[in-house]
Amino acid sequence: MPTFTAPDGTRLAYRIHGDGEPLLCVPGGPADSAYLGDLGGLSAHRRLIVLDLRGTGRSAIPADTSSYRCDRLVEDIEALRGHLGLARTDLLAHSAGANPAAQYLARHPDRVRRLALITPGSRAVGIAVTGEDRREVARLRTDEPWFPTAFAALEAITEGAGTGSDWEAVSPFFHGRWDAAARRHQEASRPDNEEAVTFFAAEGAFDPPATRAALAGCGTAVLLLAGEFDVNSPPRAVAESAELFPGATYVVQRGAGHYPWLDDAGRFVETVAAFLA
Repeated sequence: MPTFTAPDGTRLAYRIHGDGEPLLCVPGGPADSAYLGDLGGLSAHRRLIVLDLRGTGRSAIPADTSSYRCDRLVEDIEALRGHLGLARTDLLAHSAGANPAAQYLARHPDRVRRLALITPGSRAVGIAVTGEDRREVARLRTDEPWFPTAFAALEAITEGAGTGSDWEAVSPFFHGRWDAAARRHQEASRPDNEEAVTFFAAEGAFDPPATRAALAGCGTAVLLLAGEFDVNSPPRAVAESAELFPGATYVVQRGAGHYPWLDDAGRFVETVAAFLA
């Protein structure tokens, strides 16, 4: 697996899928980027350069734990762009990875041609996801056999009383289909570096007013793709985020959860490839 050196000396790794024009990909979590795979076959259209965030996958654990902070990850993205010798790049980010990606665009608008945010987190832009947002999306699944147990667990988590078993029980809400493949993927996508998760949102990680102001002046083409069934990044929050980017394209993938390339790879790839083209 190829590597490069971050500004603080941490050795970072990245994966390559496919050929053609590069697309830098930032995973969520922070988790091992392997869960992205080749994004449902998007590698047939672009060469995916998938970053392993520091302390995850095959990237090194940094000496300074404060460097896990979201705003500091921005310079890891910039270092990867420089390492690849790209004057400008297209960028794709999933889930929590949308936070450093949005901050990257705010800080380096001249380095990004197109930005695709897939079921994005929105802490960097100060958009909160409420318990009612999650309940509204969850209730779309009332006919599923697992719904009663999963919804009770979601209620406990929303009220701040969730346990480890509750987090396990809500897993079906992250997928459009809760089948064997979804179960395997859910397990593989779990963050395994508690420090990386804890320090990601440490004090100072986000400055929403400054980020929003910078994004308002960006002319970069931006796609925000929501999953109809996604309780993690509900469509309402994604739609509100889309309003912060001038001329953004907002799409809801029907029948999809938090990992839309798993639920309908064909539709996902068609949407993203068309935007990037």
